Amino acid sequence: MKTSVEQSAIHLMRDWIRIFLPNSQAVSLAVILTVGFFLIYFLAEFLMPVFAAVVLAYLLEGLVHKAEVRNLPRTPSVFVVFSCFIAFLGYILFVLMPMVYQQTVELSQRIPAMLGRIQTEIMRLPEMYPKYITEYQISEIMIAVQEELIKYGQDLLSVSAASVVGLVTAMIYLILVPVLVFFLLKDKSTIVQWFSGFLPNDIVLSKQVWKEVDIQIGNYVRGKFVEVLLLWSASYVTFAMMDLNYAMLLAVFMGLSVIIPYVGATLVTFPVLGVAFFQWGMGTDFAYLVIAYTIIQSFDGVVLVPLLFSEAVNLHPIAIIVAILFFGGLWGFGGVFFAIPLATLVQAVITAWPKIGRAHV
Repeated sequence: MKTSVEQSAIHLMRDWIRIFLPNSQAVSLAVILTVGFFLIYFLAEFLMPVFAAVVLAYLLEGLVHKAEVRNLPRTPSVFVVFSCFIAFLGYILFVLMPMVYQQTVELSQRIPAMLGRIQTEIMRLPEMYPKYITEYQISEIMIAVQEELIKYGQDLLSVSAASVVGLVTAMIYLILVPVLVFFLLKDKSTIVQWFSGFLPNDIVLSKQVWKEVDIQIGNYVRGKFVEVLLLWSASYVTFAMMDLNYAMLLAVFMGLSVIIPYVGATLVTFPVLGVAFFQWGMGTDFAYLVIAYTIIQSFDGVVLVPLLFSEAVNLHPIAIIVAILFFGGLWGFGGVFFAIPLATLVQAVITAWPKIGRAHV
């Protein structure tokens, strides 16, 4: 016979099951989420072109829908939007990337001179503050920095040795991804219908959760794309007008920094102000650059973010940071980019789940 402790444990387990899996709809949602997570986690490396194509098609679907609302049939709408996408991709590949690559090479060539200047300034610290720092401490710091730089250089060489494989992979992506995007847009209804055939019939809850997540993720992804473009454009115009070195490279950094909330804006500050300092020193031009940089970042935080994401994301800053750390650790840069949409999915599931549990317990 079962003891009272065992019976209590069984009752407790049953209560938990009733709360978290009160009906077939909850079970269906749990199975869909579990299978989807494991498929993405274990197959991400192999199916990355497919996942990238799905994201791009999801991004472009909003434009196709707007064209359809204006009474343009879906097939012509897809051709128009896809043509604009290919034109934009061509600009990135043949105009933007060569410019960024050239400025990256120029900056890397000047890094030794910058480091030499930094070393000279640091070696003056014992003369300026003899009570707080000694030449021995400076020497120890410089040796440690040199060792880290040597290690970084060796890592760069190993990355360069594997660059041929990376180049071949990139060429495959450039061919496969646009083709997949086109057919995902063109045959959306057929693909959705085929995929729905693998799902159970009782998925009312799953549809409810997906409807909420679809609206928020769609707004977030499209809003983030617009934010990147606007911040990149504003930064490039500002840096170019001020004749700042590596204006395009730094503007790209500025645009991509918004992908990582809170952290990106902090990280991009160092290269922007560092390049300005080595170009102009602590003069008037540097002060103007600091003011312009502050205005751009304030414009992004005060105007763009509330305007673009007022209805898209309703997450606490702590939840956003935890999501970035967790999903970034799982899937790297892709996980960082989709940390907020994935956190939105988690929030939608958590919000819907207790309502079902309370209603059936």
